[in-house]
Amino acid sequence: MTTLSAARYGTTRRTVTVRVNGRDVTRAVSTRITLADFLRDELDLVSVHLGCEHGECGCCTVLFDGHSVRSCLMLAVQADGHAVETVESLSVDPAKLHPIQECFAEEQGLQCGFCTPAMLLRTKEIIETGRELTDAEVRHEISGILCRCTGYQNIVNAVQSAGARLRGRAAGGRDP
Repeated sequence: MTTLSAARYGTTRRTVTVRVNGRDVTRAVSTRITLADFLRDELDLVSVHLGCEHGECGCCTVLFDGHSVRSCLMLAVQADGHAVETVESLSVDPAKLHPIQECFAEEQGLQCGFCTPAMLLRTKEIIETGRELTDAEVRHEISGILCRCTGYQNIVNAVQSAGARLRGRAAGGRDP
């Protein structure tokens, strides 16, 4: 542990095992390191963005046992024995986008990209409920993640498009 790390997180450490993007990871971590810093600094999963570090912006959103959480508000030790998904989990082949990513690109649901990983994961969670949502309901569901670029309509369009595309696949249909 570096002096800087010790000063920031303290010296008390605990071994945790977390299923990250489908694989078990065991590490000795400071009891004060956030899940966001653990994912970024220890596992090099830099899609977890830190905006406000107070849970307000939602850009650090990851899926924790399938549900959205603000990783800047959780400690890494709280993830011990749980599953965490980052946007890197969406596609195992970096050369091929996941259908949710394709829809965001097609619908221009991203601009600067800072909120995009969180929006993609939230979209995955929304779609996995199996419910078809109205645009107003989608707006409500993504309201915890701030986007300063798009005005949200293109993101709503992308969520709706991804939902339709993935529901079509689940029903044995073709991509729209």
